[in-house]
Amino acid sequence: QVQLIESGGGLVQAGGSLRLSCAASGIIFNFNAMGWFRQAPGKQREMVALVSGGGATNAVDSVKGRFTISRDGTKNTVLLQMNSLKPEDTAVYYCYGQWNPGGVYWGQGTQVTVSA
Repeated sequence: QVQLIESGGGLVQAGGSLRLSCAASGIIFNFNAMGWFRQAPGKQREMVALVSGGGATNAVDSVKGRFTISRDGTKNTVLLQMNSLKPEDTAVYYCYGQWNPGGVYWGQGTQVTVSA
């Protein structure tokens, strides 16, 4: 069974940094895409940043220049370095992974809270 194990959320003051990590277990194929979505209270889930199996990255405009997504070598692991955090970054962050074959999987979510 495929599982996405997240770590790294927490509470930080505005301007601070956090790093999120997501490791996939239970699958041997390299991913097509992995990354992070987030959902703030009362808002829809939105894509934050994705990295493809080939290394191409994409991010929502609001985090460009502050967040960096990367993969850990050839492992099914991705990292999200979040710098210059703002209160509006507060949300539950969900790891996302897509494999072919295999399908789409989600992590359980990790809370990121940025205080003003």
